[in-house]
Parts: sequence; structure tokens; C-alpha cells
Amino acid sequence: MAREIVLGQSDRGRVAVDGLIRHFGSVRAVDGVSLAAESGEFLALLGPSGSGKSTILMCIAGFETPDAGRVTVGDRDVTAIPPQRRELGMVFQRYTLFPHMSVLDNIAFPLKMRGVARAEREARAREALATVRLTEYGARMPAQLSGGQQQRVALARAIVYRPPVLLMDEPLSALDKALREEMQLEIKHLQRELGVTVVFVTHDQTEALTMADRIAVLDHGRLCQVGTPRDLYEAPQDPFVARFIGETNMLDGRALGDAASGGRIGVRLPGDVVVEATAMAPLARDAAVVIAVRPERLRAGGDGPVKGRMKEAIYAGVATTYVLEMPGGATVRLRSATGANAFDLADGGTVSLAWSPEDARAFPAAP
Repeated sequence: MAREIVLGQSDRGRVAVDGLIRHFGSVRAVDGVSLAAESGEFLALLGPSGSGKSTILMCIAGFETPDAGRVTVGDRDVTAIPPQRRELGMVFQRYTLFPHMSVLDNIAFPLKMRGVARAEREARAREALATVRLTEYGARMPAQLSGGQQQRVALARAIVYRPPVLLMDEPLSALDKALREEMQLEIKHLQRELGVTVVFVTHDQTEALTMADRIAVLDHGRLCQVGTPRDLYEAPQDPFVARFIGETNMLDGRALGDAASGGRIGVRLPGDVVVEATAMAPLARDAAVVIAVRPERLRAGGDGPVKGRMKEAIYAGVATTYVLEMPGGATVRLRSATGANAFDLADGGTVSLAWSPEDARAFPAAP
């Protein structure tokens, strides 16, 4: 079922898709997606390869034509309007800079195509160059720049004609980790400074959580959930979102009673272990369920109902992750601040585990 999130009044910087469908042969790459990015918002489209995120972006940009549904920018229906008339900025995964042009000429090129006089386009190109903090690089050729500098030039070229909406298709994937993290903050600061709406495609959940005001999680062409980074991490409404955002223990069991969505429910796990969780949909007695609980929400020690046999400790500086085997053979991960717990791994000792019901989410198991 299509879901739409509408947060504000329509204006020039708002971009939306409504009932978007796109096929490639027999594959439905986008399956009835309705979604809006409000003016000045940073919206990330997040999902694995094949989830439809880039296809949605290309439909917004005008490089793909949807089989059904519409695309609006502000109050304009742009579904049938060619890309060059949509007035959207675009930053691609590959920077696509012209190697024979100087940095300044690369940035000024969109203005030249729009018939802007030379003096004005040069002045605006220099202004865009200053915005991305490359004032002294206008005379250089693209080959003389680092990857991060080329990315900034591509960004300057996209904003030089002051579009209300900026589309970005995995623009940081070619950069090394340190530079990618630096550019994440640079782009976010620049977006806030300009007040431009950004729709940003990524498969990197950390990138989305770091940069976005809201994230739309997609899987197999369908919109699973839209929310703030905190909403998606703390309150996933879909088992795919629970698995995809962050790290989650997924435990199979059977409902011990009936429960309405949002109610507390008892669940029997393998090994006749009984735990409690929060139902994320109506559940009937004996229904197959899967419980999602974050590693950092598990508590060790005491008389917790779950008994786990210690298998491994993974030290990662500020935190240590403990891998435990439960009755029935499933494994769970418990994460705690390094030094907070000192478990003896030598004899594969048993650890009691517990969690608060509000920290564990019970979803209907996939048929």
C-alpha cells in the first residue's frame, strides 16, 4: 500500500511523487510510492541495491518516465516536462566534469546553456565556488583536483543557477572513508546555509543517519517507512527496517495470547523460554512472530529469562560486543561499554539476559 507523508504547505522547494510506478521488463522497480520532501528538508532515500531509490530519483529528475503516477515540484506537475525545464540541480555518483574546461568554466556551463551573459555567469560561478570553499581553484583543470575537490565543483555546478531542489545520486560512494565523512558534514552544512531541498540517494545507513532530516527506507520498490533517524532506529514499524537500520537481534517465537498493535505480548522462544515484547501489529494466539531487539538494549546478569552461552567477545574500543548462543541454536549479540561487564569466556559460561518489553518489537513472521 502506498504511504504518503505530508508535513507542510506546498511551495517552490517542495518535491513529491504520488503513486509512482516504474517497470523494467517484468520487474516493478518502483511499486506505488508516494512521498514528499518539504521545502528546505534533507530527505534520504535509503535501501539496498534494487530497492528502487535511484529510479525514484531519476523519475524526479526527468531521466526516467514513470509508467504511472506523477511528480510535482512546488505546485507544478512536471511528470511530462523534460529534465532541462524542471529547474532541478543534480549531482551524480560520477562527477561528470568536462576535462577540457577549467573549474570556473565547468561551474558556469549550466548558466551558459541558459543564455546568461558572460559577465554575470562568471560572477555567479565565482560566488558558487566561494560557497563550496574553493575560491582559489577557478583556473585549475579537473585533473588537478582531488576527489573531494572535484565533488565540491560538481556541487557548485549544481547550485550555480539557484535551483529550489538539489538531487544527489550516491555522490560520495567513490571517496575514501575519511573524505566521505568530511564531505557528509560539508554537504549538510551547505544545505542548511542555502536552505535548498535535498533528495539524497544512498545505500549507506550511517550516511543517511548522519545527514538526513528524514529517511525513506525502500525495499523491492516499496516504501517501508519514513521518519527521522531517531524514529527509524528507536521505533521501526517494519521488520525489514529493524534489520536494515543499525544492528538488531531477530528471534523467532510464538505468541502466547492475542494483542492489539502497541500492546504487550508474551512470546515463547525455542527452548520453552518465555519473554515479553511490544506488538507492532495485531497478533493472535499461537501466531508465528519475530522479535527485534537491539544489542545495546539487552541486559546481562541477574535472573533474566534468557540463558545464553558465551561464544565470543568482539572488542571495538568504546564498546564490546558479546556473541551468545541461545537454546535452540540461535545467536544473539549484547553490546556494552567496554569495562562495564567482565564475562569469563574461558569455559563458555552461561549468562542470563533480559530486556524491557518496550525495547523489543514483535512483528508477524513472514508467511
